[in-house]
Amino acid sequence: MKPFIYSANPSRVIFGSGTLKQVVSEVQRLGIKRPLVLSTPEQSRHADRVEELLKGADGIDSTGQFNNATMHTPLEVTLEAMKIIEENRIDGLIAIGGGSTIGLGKAIALRTDLPQIVLPTTYAGSEMTPIIGQRENGIKTTQISPKVLPEVVIYDVDFTMTLPPGLSATSGVNAIAHAVEALYAQNGNPVISLMAEEGIRALAKGLPVIAENPNDVEARTNALYGAWLCGSCLGHVGMSVHHKLCHVLGGTFNLPHADTHTIVLPHALAYNAPHIPEAMSRIANALGHTDAIEGLNELLTKLKVKRALKEVGMPEDGVDKAADLATKNAYWNPRALEREPLREVIRRAWAGEPAAANI
Repeated sequence: MKPFIYSANPSRVIFGSGTLKQVVSEVQRLGIKRPLVLSTPEQSRHADRVEELLKGADGIDSTGQFNNATMHTPLEVTLEAMKIIEENRIDGLIAIGGGSTIGLGKAIALRTDLPQIVLPTTYAGSEMTPIIGQRENGIKTTQISPKVLPEVVIYDVDFTMTLPPGLSATSGVNAIAHAVEALYAQNGNPVISLMAEEGIRALAKGLPVIAENPNDVEARTNALYGAWLCGSCLGHVGMSVHHKLCHVLGGTFNLPHADTHTIVLPHALAYNAPHIPEAMSRIANALGHTDAIEGLNELLTKLKVKRALKEVGMPEDGVDKAADLATKNAYWNPRALEREPLREVIRRAWAGEPAAANI
């Protein structure tokens, strides 16, 4: 076994069904008196439920909402929320939703260091990471800061029961991508590898059932459990070419985050495959298959997800631009980053062609 360093992130995790009720005690425990509830416009009904629980609770002076969280955390939306925070002397954040809302909470925390309580409604996993991505002038950049790591994450399976099967599928594959890259991360370790394999296994078990029966509580519980594990992997080790490609594609062409991860994953995995035999074996095992790429393709087929970037809004003439951006700044990857092979990866993903390990 090679030497390793493992540092646990200090988040408090509450997992179960009906755990939303614990938001009041968690707000009180953190000493928050004037919380702001964050959501997207579509999730405002959930924000209403949270605000209703908080009204009249001991120690809470007032609460409010900001319901304009937006995909890729655009700077202008963050600045709009900051005005409300300053005007109302907000001293804590409650983010309820998926990556858009969680990203907004992180962007605010980066600027204010306000404590965060997160109630995820998807399987994206960003609630478990000190990573933030922000979009400004059409470019998405990421950074790591302990200031953006939420203090409390409340997983309530009940909140995922209404997540549409299609979004459940892409959100879940997005989570799987975190674990896949964790298995070959430069700073990986045995603890994270165990979590990654178990996370892939739980999601691969739950997602196909959800696709056929969205009301299956056991499948929803397995998926949310897997998402927590996969998100924890993302929060502990570095990511590689898959995540780099997805940030470039999403930020440059404003593509839907989860769909982009879902489409790119088999192609990025194929690019690295010859250089990561142990990771490929563990991924295959978690998927219940003898081959990782074939197992992943079979899972995506069962989930009936989109398989081409052109289907989610990427123009064909963006392939070269994406290849340039993906190789612009050096970052670690188990295989050397070569523009032409990466361009072919992006082109195949754009066209929806099968992933090829011989690029």
